[in-house]
Amino acid sequence: MKPEALATVYSLPKEPLSDFEASSLIFMIEEEKLARDVYMTLYKIWEVKTFRNIALSEVTHMQMVQALLEKYNLEFKYSDEIGVFQNDELKKLYEELVEKGSKSLKDAYEVGTLIEDKDIYDLEEYLKKVDNHDLIFVFENLIKGSENHMRAFDTQLYKITGQHYKAQFITQERLEKILSQGAGSGKGK
Repeated sequence: MKPEALATVYSLPKEPLSDFEASSLIFMIEEEKLARDVYMTLYKIWEVKTFRNIALSEVTHMQMVQALLEKYNLEFKYSDEIGVFQNDELKKLYEELVEKGSKSLKDAYEVGTLIEDKDIYDLEEYLKKVDNHDLIFVFENLIKGSENHMRAFDTQLYKITGQHYKAQFITQERLEKILSQGAGSGKGK
């Protein structure tokens, strides 16, 4: 995401934030961190630029969510240390994904597609329940980024296996739609 997206977040009027919306932001920053941490770890193992490039993109996703945390004065400090999470489920998931992604490059690409699959699913579920325009703007942008990442990982997976990723969280139909589209750009990108 480009600086214009951050500027848009700050230009939108501050709206009431429900407890659900606040908790969704706290979860989402750590879920974006999970993606960053796994991709950085897999980059160190496999030295494939796809992992590094997407990890850097995840940093911008984290910055977008952090901007909302700050805008709404939500106190949440995540650790910048790789693999350290306040959410125990995400900590466990990090360990499982790194273990799987360490086995082979095929497994690493499958981990990447799985993370993006879960991220898209979670964001779309949140969008059904939020009405704060800041969150809608950011979550829609994060979905576009995750769709791009999904296509990138699936392309690499297909080169190795000749098969596309099979959806685990979103529907297979939704996945096929994502894969059939070209690289998208989110609002404000």
